[in-house]
Amino acid sequence: MIPEKFSPKQLKVMTWWNEASSDCRKNSIICDGAVRSGKTFCMSTSFVLWAFYKFNNSDFGICSKTIRSVRRNIISPLIVTMRELGFSCKEKISENYVDISIGDRVNRFYYFGGKDESSASLIQGMTLSGILLDEVALMPRSFVEQALARCSRENSKFWFNCNPDHPQHWFRQEWILKCESKNALYLHFTMEDNPSLSDEILQRYKSLYSGAFYVRFVEGKWSSVQGAVYPFMDSDKAFCDVPQGTADRYVISCDYGTVNPSSFGLWGDFGGVWYRINEYYYDSRAEGFQKTDEEHYEGLCKLAEGKIIEKVIVDPSAASFIQTIRRHGDFEVVRAENKVVDGIRSVSCALRDGSVKICRCCKDAVREFSLYRWDESGGKDCPVKENDHAMDDIRYFVSDLMRDDNDFFSVASVRR
Repeated sequence: MIPEKFSPKQLKVMTWWNEASSDCRKNSIICDGAVRSGKTFCMSTSFVLWAFYKFNNSDFGICSKTIRSVRRNIISPLIVTMRELGFSCKEKISENYVDISIGDRVNRFYYFGGKDESSASLIQGMTLSGILLDEVALMPRSFVEQALARCSRENSKFWFNCNPDHPQHWFRQEWILKCESKNALYLHFTMEDNPSLSDEILQRYKSLYSGAFYVRFVEGKWSSVQGAVYPFMDSDKAFCDVPQGTADRYVISCDYGTVNPSSFGLWGDFGGVWYRINEYYYDSRAEGFQKTDEEHYEGLCKLAEGKIIEKVIVDPSAASFIQTIRRHGDFEVVRAENKVVDGIRSVSCALRDGSVKICRCCKDAVREFSLYRWDESGGKDCPVKENDHAMDDIRYFVSDLMRDDNDFFSVASVRR
């Protein structure tokens, strides 16, 4: 749906390539800043309009971290918008492209996912007239550079879009800080640059984040993470009592360790809110001896006693423990998603919006919340590998829940 009103920055994105614009000689455009600031809609719509302004019967690339995110965040809303503008769109899902046409003019837009170093091979050999890289800060440099090398047609341009990351991130260092020397138009967005957001919605998004994530996703600044990972969990008020009655569903999440502690969390769904209602936590260093897989399995069974467990989500590196659970045949096992920073962000949103709650009886989880810190010694976002075992099992649970129910965690997974 086409918005009724555009902000000045959005209008600049929509028109910068037009010959009437003072920026039309720029080789590229870079938009960064807050979530929900209207960047993606304007970038993708403007990208297609520019393609038809300059080219016919040409190929273009639209990239995100995965093909799925390209379709969800860009292509699906883009097709609706282009049809409202009078264009025809024919998508070939099996071959990852859409043909867009108007009158006797037609251009093809290929989709690419740039999730890791191997993704660069997917785009090799293409000849493109332009490329849009959404979520560019989440893509490896090798993929981005290979994608740019594909744009060999005269008058081709690069379109970059992202939320901020660490200040030392290669994209900020090589493109944003060098935008003038690269002849790139750089526009920084805040939520206030999206006139379609009401004051109520603005406040809702601002309430979801804290610390460095607030600075990045609400203020739209490139900042280092430091201090507590979950600073809003620093008081007893952040925790709750176990709800009365029987939960609608039960799930267990496991971070498994032999030398390091093992932490298992029992989760109950009470009316659509998931509570961590009990835990199993074993620290071999503190106890003076290590437990076997079978002994940890006994702890799992005791935690689950008297309840129908929907599934057990396990640390994907715990191969022997996963096999032990499967050998007994009492529980369905799911390997956990282990993207640390994305998972922390999802946990933060879920705890702040009340979708997930931690009960006071989970004493080791409560203890770890007060100790879990960001590692300030390096140039990457990562927590210190201490006091993180309950934190990991909680992250596994929330990441799995987000994977199973995109609507439930729609706010946590927003991408511009």
